[in-house]
Amino acid sequence: MSQKTYRAAAIGHTNAGNYGHGLHLAYKGLENVEFIAVADVDEDGRKKAVEETGALRSYADYHEMLASEDLDIVSVCPRWITEHLEMVLACLEANCHVYCEKPMTATLADGDRIVEAARQKGLKVAVAHQAVYLPTIQAVKKMLNDGKIGRVQAIQAHGKQDRRGGGEDMITLGTHLFNMMRYFVGDIAWMHAHVTVGGREITAADAREATEPVGPVAGDCVNSYFAFKSGVSGFFDSRKDQVGSSNRYGMEIIGSEGMLSLRGGGANELMIYPYPCWMPADASQNWEVMDIDDTPLLGGNQLAIIDLIDAIENDRKPISSAADAVAALEMILGAYESQLAGTRVSFPIENRGHPLLG
Repeated sequence: MSQKTYRAAAIGHTNAGNYGHGLHLAYKGLENVEFIAVADVDEDGRKKAVEETGALRSYADYHEMLASEDLDIVSVCPRWITEHLEMVLACLEANCHVYCEKPMTATLADGDRIVEAARQKGLKVAVAHQAVYLPTIQAVKKMLNDGKIGRVQAIQAHGKQDRRGGGEDMITLGTHLFNMMRYFVGDIAWMHAHVTVGGREITAADAREATEPVGPVAGDCVNSYFAFKSGVSGFFDSRKDQVGSSNRYGMEIIGSEGMLSLRGGGANELMIYPYPCWMPADASQNWEVMDIDDTPLLGGNQLAIIDLIDAIENDRKPISSAADAVAALEMILGAYESQLAGTRVSFPIENRGHPLLG
């Protein structure tokens, strides 16, 4: 463990995304981190955050906090993305490394600005795709690298498919899946998608606001195909109000010699089918439950901070970096770009704005 003590803080905004999925709590119990301050324009929310974190000081204005405190790492916590760009850029300007809630930005152009600003300052930005930090996902990554199911051929990912099914599911929960798919098999070469609402193909006029401000969304049914540069085929589907939606979220990884199944927000249900093809009539060929680790999804926040500190000290990118967040968003916005253009879309996507906004 590092001998340096890192000075950390958090920016929240009560009633406008709050503190996300507990990003301000990720520093508890870390011996090499001193939690200094919180910033929140809402007085009651600020007081609550101080109680939760044990922060030494608090500020109504995060700009004042960044100017007054000598900080190393700042969590940008709100779930709403409306202030992410300004907050992250302010942290980078103050020479702070950042841990940001997902989705990081609404557009690829804004994400590009963060990536470039961090590069110019020599700082690290990690994004809260917590699942990839969990021991289970690290174990799956090793199994794939070791050829546990042979050569990976396809990944079939599924959104939760509850009332948010379709476009909203794709960005709020699908972003974790897309980040994980890339973590397993690398970059995308091109994609093609079919997005519909009420059974008809969407147009830009179908753009709407999601339940929370995460950028425009559209469609109640999404089917996307991804061609990875590694030769792997990727699929994503999400439909609104599907029966058993709580059990649908996850993915199957299909190899030449077997399959892996990941289910749950924390990928806490891992099974392997160690046979080259699915034979349901053969009672001897059963799925095997793999007991890897039961760390909950939000436990990934602290693992992300530990990884961020290691990335700082060894000058490498975090496991889930700002550039990875942009790449995951590209898989989301690419679905709209493909649907509206009626063709497959090559990566990197030329349009760095939001396809639904023209």
